[in-house]
Amino acid sequence: MNNDLADMVIVGGGPTGLFGACYAGMRGMSVTILDSLEVLGGQLATLYPEKYIYDVAGFPKVLAKDLVADLIEQGLQYRPTVRLGEQVERLEVSDSSDRPTYRVITSKGDYPARTVLISAGVGAFSPKKLPLKNATEYEGNGLYYFVQSMEPFRGKRVLIVGGGDSAVDWANMLSDVTDKQFLIHRRDGFRAHEESVSKMRIGPTQIKVFHELMAIEGDGTIERAVIYDNRSKVSDTLSVDAVLVNIGFESSLGPIKDWGLELEGSQIKVDSMMQTNRPGIFAAGDVTTYPGKLKLIVTGFSEAAIAANHAKHYLEPEANIFPGHSTARK
Repeated sequence: MNNDLADMVIVGGGPTGLFGACYAGMRGMSVTILDSLEVLGGQLATLYPEKYIYDVAGFPKVLAKDLVADLIEQGLQYRPTVRLGEQVERLEVSDSSDRPTYRVITSKGDYPARTVLISAGVGAFSPKKLPLKNATEYEGNGLYYFVQSMEPFRGKRVLIVGGGDSAVDWANMLSDVTDKQFLIHRRDGFRAHEESVSKMRIGPTQIKVFHELMAIEGDGTIERAVIYDNRSKVSDTLSVDAVLVNIGFESSLGPIKDWGLELEGSQIKVDSMMQTNRPGIFAAGDVTTYPGKLKLIVTGFSEAAIAANHAKHYLEPEANIFPGHSTARK
């Protein structure tokens, strides 16, 4: 039991949540950060630590793990309480006033809050697995769904499966360490930044569009991948040591969907102040939706700042929403 009433409980310790903690701290608010993962940083820390990010202001490019390290330093400078490895379960109202206080109940604790900021990213997530009967046999033996380190791919023959940002970005990054690599995609169009696709096309990656994975084979570890052209149905066998699959993720809001929030699909609807339909509950980052929404890290940063400043005004109506220029902060 945590009996301290926080000005803001932040659900989610990814980039958006960390920047929200920083901004709330700048406004003199006490903060508790909750996350189901054992580390801060969200997907950047757990799925893509070695991946470069190119669209964060001030960084021509930055490794995800380095960005996370800076975000943690920035987000923790005002000494928020941090609770990791705790899955949020219930949200309870402590009173029925115009500005109710809440209790966020997790798998391990009870956290009173004057406001709540939900920055849970895409919610609970797991990679979509290959629909092959023997796929699980090769997990950890040449079959990968995300990259914790590029070393397992060094000097190897690699097949990348997918056509989104992750597949294209890894094709570009791994090309410097692999001996040979292929990328197959079931269509001829890629769901990735145009510049990244152009870079991949002129690089060493052998791209095979309209191709899908039929089988993976090998004695204990992957040695071959059988692919086929989904137009002609003609198959081909590639000699590979590793298969990296980037075909998306399954995500769910989990218990948050039962918190009485207005939803659109699996996303929380917010207004221009990042407020939900419940007083004192805000949301920011990929978990939110509103007209014109873009799911970008930089968008999440902006939304976190908006939410924190409006939460301050919500708690103290005499406080300005505008926090003052950051260059004036002492």
